[in-house]
Formats: sequence, C-alpha cells, structure tokens
Amino acid sequence: MTTPAAASRKTVEEHVADVAALLERVVDTAVESVGIDDAAGRVTHSAVRSPVDLPLFRNSQMDGFALRASDLVAGETRLRVVGEIAARPIEPATLDAGTAVRIMTGAVVPPGADVVVPVEETRVELADDGTETVVLLAPRNGGTRAAGLFVRDQGSDVRVDDQLLPAGLRLASRHIAVLAAAGLTAVDVRRRVRVSIITTGAELVEPGESPTLGQTFDSNGSALAAAAIAAGATVASRHRVVDDAEELIAVLDALSDTTDLILTSGGISMGDHEVVRDVLGPSGGWIGSVAMQPGGPQALGEHGGVPIIAFPGNPVSTQLSFEVFVAPVLRRDAGLPQAARGPAQLATDIRSVPGKRQFLRGRRLDDGRVEPVAGPGSHLVAGLAASDVLIVVPEDALELAAGTTVEAWAL
Repeated sequence: MTTPAAASRKTVEEHVADVAALLERVVDTAVESVGIDDAAGRVTHSAVRSPVDLPLFRNSQMDGFALRASDLVAGETRLRVVGEIAARPIEPATLDAGTAVRIMTGAVVPPGADVVVPVEETRVELADDGTETVVLLAPRNGGTRAAGLFVRDQGSDVRVDDQLLPAGLRLASRHIAVLAAAGLTAVDVRRRVRVSIITTGAELVEPGESPTLGQTFDSNGSALAAAAIAAGATVASRHRVVDDAEELIAVLDALSDTTDLILTSGGISMGDHEVVRDVLGPSGGWIGSVAMQPGGPQALGEHGGVPIIAFPGNPVSTQLSFEVFVAPVLRRDAGLPQAARGPAQLATDIRSVPGKRQFLRGRRLDDGRVEPVAGPGSHLVAGLAASDVLIVVPEDALELAAGTTVEAWAL
C-alpha cells in the first residue's frame, strides 16, 4: 500500500525547482530608494545613469603649468607666467599665446590652454622686475608633449545619461564613489525580502524560560531568523503558535501586508496534530516528502498571496531544509556569493540509506578530506554546530569507502 507521503515524494531537484518558482514573485521585484551612505551591500534594482558629465569640467591632471601646444618649440620653450589657478570655484580668463599659468591638480584649465606640463619638468626664472618665466625642461622618460597632455576633458570618463552601474549589482565602496561623484544622493535598490517565521508546537517554550516535562526550547525561531539574515533577507516578524489551526490562520492573516515570505517549522508530518498541514492542505498547498534525510517532510503553499515554505520541525531538518531550498535563492537576490560546493574525498567509510539523499554533518580536515561529526539524527543540534560542511551522499549509495569523492557543501 502506498502512503500519501510516498505518493507525493519528490526528488531534491524537483523541490528545489518548485521552491524557486514560488519565490520568483518575491525576489528581484520590490524596490526602495536608499541614501548612498546606507547603500553599501545593497543590490541595484535598475541601471543607474549619470545626470552629469564626468569630469564636470576640463581640469588639470597635475600640478604644473598650463599653456598652448602651439607655443611648444624644438629645444627650449620659455613662456611668461601670468598667474595661478588653484582648485577652487573660478572662471579663468583665456590664456594668451606666449604665456603660461601655474595650475594645481583638479583646477579649471583656462580657455586657450591645451597642455599641462608637470612642475617637476620646469624651471622658473625670476627677473629683476618680478616677472616670472617658466622654462620647459625635457620630458621625463623620453616622452613628448602634445595637445591634451595631462588635461582631463569634460565628459572623458562619463557623459550625461551614460550607464554608471548596471542592474543587479551588489554595491561596494567603489560603486558608492561613482554615485557620489555624479552628485547622486540616493539609489534605487532591491528591497530586502521580508521574511516572517512561524514555529509550531504546543511543546515549545522560549529560550530562557523553565521547561516542564514534555516541553522543549524553540531553537528553530532563532536559527531561521539568523539564516534568513545571513542570506540577505530581513526578518519582519517571528511567531510561535500551538497546534491550533484557527490560531495559525489568524497569524497568517495578520502577515499578508507586512511580509514577502513566510517560513514555518513543524506541523507537516503524518501525525494527528499537524497544524500547518491542516491549514495548507485545504487551501491547495502541497504537502509531501522529498527523497532526502534529514528533512524528508516538506510543504509549500500560500496565504493571502504570500508564499509559504514549510519545513519539518526537528531542528537539524529545519536548518538543512533552509540551506538546501531557500538560501541559494535569497543569496542570489541579495547579490551574495553562494556557499562553496565542490568535490572532496572521504576520510572514513560511511553507510547510507537507500532511496534518499543524505546530508551528513561533517568537518573538513587540514588535508582537505571530510569526515562525519555526528550521526544522521535530525535532533543532533550539537553535531550540526560542530560541523563546517555537509557531506552529500547520493540516493543510490549504500556504502562509501574512505577515499571516495563526494560533494561537500560549506556551512
């Protein structure tokens, strides 16, 4: 006889795809404007275009002398110095032929001038009447002088309406620099996915309380909140409900306008008090199992248009389910790098169960090999805490010898 859970069992890949499809509506869509001082680490929602030319005006690349290229002669060039231009607001007069002007880095190059000669390539002579003459020495490193030398033309970096930054870019300090240089004070970014977390079970008590016989501390609320934040989301709210459908529905009703995604733990197995199953099932949700261990029971649905991803209640199952199904999508939306996944050799022999993909908690040794640090039980939170990798064992593997190459996921 086939049980309902077995009849609706999926592969890991199938459930990954279903979760990703459900999350499509809440990632990459919402937008908010943030000040550039608060924008580091955020992801651009759309391409950012420049409202100005950069540089804003023609300016000097060096401290030196601005002059006309037409005044350059073979051999020694001597020009009368007629003033100085510092890096400040100014509208300099047109530079006459046969003259030069001292100029500082970033200062406005006067009309008529089209060359800047670095100060270290010049010598200044002072006449008795106070008149200064600049003598141009030979260019360093055998270079030549021509129009445009050490002059930054307006718009030579960026023109008005050029793209400064593409959509989907996670902003770093160098990106903030170009926004500020273009005079922008804010940027449109993807709004972080707002996640609400609901843990279920009459047996749960908050950490810090005194449990009685039959009660256990709720670790899933804190763990899921930390995981969501690490994946680039924000936690909109946290709730804990007993095994009561009306209470759960009331919480779900209250979340429809304040959250983008609801994560639940517990209440989706085959027992008599499975509150999430009892609420999602009648509304068209999917409740079944995935061919994996731990984390076999899984469910998907929605309430008030908000997607719900439901995990089993055992703490290791909850955390690994988030890592396998939700974290990659949220991290991609937040512009965060994905957790490293790649081959590694086993340091010890391991055994597995047929028909299910095992996610064994393990550690990476100094030589790069991996070994389990705890058994397969979904309650072994200390073993998970001691792990730094997941050792992925394929569904068809019953025994793997030391030295076998497996896939290892960094935690």
